[in-house]
Amino acid sequence: MDHFRPGDRPSRTPSPDNFTGRVRMEPLVTGVADGETAAIHVTFEPGARTHWHAHPRGQVLIVTAGCGRAQTEGQPPVVLRPGDVVRFAPGERHWHGAAPETGLSHIAIQQPEGGETADWMDPVSDADFAADPA
Repeated sequence: MDHFRPGDRPSRTPSPDNFTGRVRMEPLVTGVADGETAAIHVTFEPGARTHWHAHPRGQVLIVTAGCGRAQTEGQPPVVLRPGDVVRFAPGERHWHGAAPETGLSHIAIQQPEGGETADWMDPVSDADFAADPA
């Protein structure tokens, strides 16, 4: 059994190559081998968001606080609120983050494949970010 307490592991700021705005990540479960589960508590300041990306084995988000948005390529963005659960299928190109004027926190759960949990792509355009959610 592994037992972790808040603050046992340091928070980190993710690479600006993969995120727009201020973001903080707190590791919960650090699976690194193929098939192990990794979970991170991610906090986005207002307007902060991921770049477009996909996960080789998919991803689940559990929204814990605030208000945000998520979008799959070719679909309108959706509003995220506490208690919402979002599942992205393996290889599904998407982004997620805070609303323009409200922060967002969620738990992100994914499994690595070949040592990687995400395939990072281009930044989300201001037009995509500003699109009216469905």
